Amino acid sequence: MAPVTDVHTHYVPRGWPALPGAGARPSLRVDGPATATIMLGERPFRRITDSAWNADVRLAHMDAHGVDRQVLSPTPVFFSYEQEADAASRTAAVFNDLALEIAAEAPDRLLPFCQVPLQDPDAACRELDRAVAAGHVGVEIGNHVGDRDLDDVGIGTVLQHAAALGVPVFVHPWDMPVSPRTTRWMAQWLVGMPAETHLSVLAMVLGGVFDRIGPGLRICFAHGGGSFPFWIGRMDNAWRERHDVVGTSALPPSGYLDRFCVDSVVFDERALRLLVDTMGPERVLLGTDYPYPLGEQAPGSLVRGAAFLTEAQRDLLLGGNAETFLGLRAPVGEAAP
Repeated sequence: MAPVTDVHTHYVPRGWPALPGAGARPSLRVDGPATATIMLGERPFRRITDSAWNADVRLAHMDAHGVDRQVLSPTPVFFSYEQEADAASRTAAVFNDLALEIAAEAPDRLLPFCQVPLQDPDAACRELDRAVAAGHVGVEIGNHVGDRDLDDVGIGTVLQHAAALGVPVFVHPWDMPVSPRTTRWMAQWLVGMPAETHLSVLAMVLGGVFDRIGPGLRICFAHGGGSFPFWIGRMDNAWRERHDVVGTSALPPSGYLDRFCVDSVVFDERALRLLVDTMGPERVLLGTDYPYPLGEQAPGSLVRGAAFLTEAQRDLLLGGNAETFLGLRAPVGEAAP
């Protein structure tokens, strides 16, 4: 059995230097020994606890829930895609180096993923090279840069570079549209996040990214792939019936389900069954969104308790698929190199 691996967690360092760039830059207001608030300029953004930066707290929580390893990814508010490339590059370097310090507390259990200035392909590739050489094992990116989605030529350059390096990519939704209709009831997170992820997977399909980039790209979408898996039939139908508009990819959307992975943060066994039925048991990875309150509070409980899974499938979701995503073993059915 592979080590149980949570591929979707976030970190926040316990402080950082003043960040370069314009506008309301993120900072940390330390409120107590184990509490703090992420600030955007003078505005509070999110309250956090030391679970975001204290490796001992994180490891104790993992032990309590039978998790062997976590992937540590940046909190998306730090991406800085709205900044000039130089400021975003320097910001990425600050957080990437601080992430390595947290991971160094348990290097066999805490696996750091870096961030890159995705708005500038050359700068992003340079920082990816630097971060990987320093010890990062993957990269987290936001699902868009302003109005540029993942089929943008520049973003495709970064994805191709990651594929060439053999570096896994974790895509996280962020910067959801704000309107009076989405500011009630946390609708940005409850509706906007699934829609953002759905749109970006669709962009990779219909925008031809999967056709252009070979199968060497290992990419995983957060939050169960958003609403994409539920609507695969609708998208295939549109590809067939409105081929004049939607037929921009070599295959219908369902033809690309073996080209990406999703995590398991869907909270309900019925949703997990749909996810596994649609994506296949080799394409769903354990994720929790730890340590944030909208994440799975008992990591792995949904997968462990899902009655429809066979033991072999459960092992894949809990850790085997993460081994493949992280490049630690060959995909199911393929020989190791």
